[in-house]
Amino acid sequence: MATSEELQATPKRSLNFIEQIVEKDLKEGKNDGRLQTRFPPEPNGYLHIGHAKAICMDFGIAERYGGICNLRFDDTNPVKEDVEYVEAIREDIEWLGFKWNEIYYASDYFDELYTFAERLILEGHAYVDEQTAEQIAQQKGTPTVPGMHSPYRDRPAQESLDLFRRMNAGEFDEGAMTLRAKIDMASSNMHFRDPIIYRIIKHPHHRTGRTWSVYPMYDFAHGQSDYFEGVTHSICTLEFEVHRPLYDYFIDLLKDERSYRPRQFEFNRLNLTYTMMSKRKLLQLVKDGLVQGWDDPRMPTICGYRRRGYTPESIRSFIDKIGYTKYDGIIDVALLEHAVREDLNQHATRASAVLDPIKLVITNYPEDKVEQMEFVNNPEDPTSGSHSITFARELFVERDDFMEDAPKKYYRMTPGQEVRLKSAYIVKCTGCKKDEQGNIVEVYAEYDPNTLSGMPESNRKVKGTIHWVSCHDSVEAEVRLYDRLFTDENPSEIQGKELHELINPESLVVRQHCRIERFLASAQVGERFQFQRIGYFCVDRESTRERLVFNRTVSLKDNWKKINQ
Repeated sequence: MATSEELQATPKRSLNFIEQIVEKDLKEGKNDGRLQTRFPPEPNGYLHIGHAKAICMDFGIAERYGGICNLRFDDTNPVKEDVEYVEAIREDIEWLGFKWNEIYYASDYFDELYTFAERLILEGHAYVDEQTAEQIAQQKGTPTVPGMHSPYRDRPAQESLDLFRRMNAGEFDEGAMTLRAKIDMASSNMHFRDPIIYRIIKHPHHRTGRTWSVYPMYDFAHGQSDYFEGVTHSICTLEFEVHRPLYDYFIDLLKDERSYRPRQFEFNRLNLTYTMMSKRKLLQLVKDGLVQGWDDPRMPTICGYRRRGYTPESIRSFIDKIGYTKYDGIIDVALLEHAVREDLNQHATRASAVLDPIKLVITNYPEDKVEQMEFVNNPEDPTSGSHSITFARELFVERDDFMEDAPKKYYRMTPGQEVRLKSAYIVKCTGCKKDEQGNIVEVYAEYDPNTLSGMPESNRKVKGTIHWVSCHDSVEAEVRLYDRLFTDENPSEIQGKELHELINPESLVVRQHCRIERFLASAQVGERFQFQRIGYFCVDRESTRERLVFNRTVSLKDNWKKINQ
């Protein structure tokens, strides 16, 4: 645990409101000076960028103040849960750079929770209800109209206890009965109107098999699990604020005379423009084949961002920038894109790649001559070193970097105009060759041998610089240009459209037959590069030596708004 002296020695920065609470609690010696948090995902899907914010809070605050954070899987609904998700969640947390103290499961406490439920029945705080879910919902009332008592609310405790045990023994069908807490059907807080705390589920559990036929609801399992574990600060998102009184109510009935009790605090969830966070809709995207799985680089899942080339440092930096408040809002996804550009600019190796190649022939360059041009790996990092790229008579350049009839302010390659080939020579375009259909197939230019980068005449002013690769010393690759998955800024709010109608048709453009520097052929899966003048890219997991595949992480600049205005 961090001492007061260590905290004072830490460089001052603006604290978020939860950090202020933690510092105050530690100073006052609450919970015997302990700080313990937990990250409690349900293993029913893959984590998304919104979960990353919670991870950074739960693990980060424990890390900052010398406490511990446990990973606890909220596995109370076996119908939706799977070991696949458990492993994926663990991988995502470790990738983000966090370590848990212990791993727990809500199912670790099924015995204790069941015993507590029986105690509530015997003490008159719970009863077995035989109404349908629809009938219970109708009797709940509204925020301004009190609810109605269930006809089973006053059944004898021993009768409810017997039924509850028979529910767990598998004697009744799913939906036939529930166990409800007996609280206050007239409460202004709808969650207090006799909430369901156990239901029948006859589906094998991924850990306990068919041991149980009844499973606790989230509101019943969550707070008690916090208590059993010794959690001091139960931190969650704002939608659980209205659940907090129920959280406290059950803990007050459960806890012994010790002074310790967990407390719940809420912060704003992460909402991003052009992004959906609903697990249900993300699952639909996968099932309907609108994306290529949970780790599709267009998905807002952590594994999707990882495959796209985002770094854990960029995600943590982004979350640090947006902070934590008590007010929900929507964050421009451009800020996340800025964070990854900022990180990759500092660390990514520069390389040349031509995505839409056209041959450039330097007609006055000797046919048998080749030169090795030195490229700095990363100008932002003096220790990054350099690599060489082969220069020869025949090169590939971008088709868009040549225009036969160019407008006045076109500063790339056009007949009669000079342009610099990056890190090489200044060349003057002399013309082009077309096929029978009028398509340009080759571009011609002449070079000035005195203008090699670093030579005295290399400082001659030219307005355009273009990149290139050698025709004979480059290799072919597939490049996948990823962009935002949805065209609308807030797709979750769009009414009257099917999910497939909201998809950005340009969210994935595949370029075949691209040409890249030869050294990129040995790049490893996940390795990140800046393709000069184009953007940041990483090696996709489908890449092989025979078929190189690169994913665009993000463009060099944010041109989305310019294009879509």
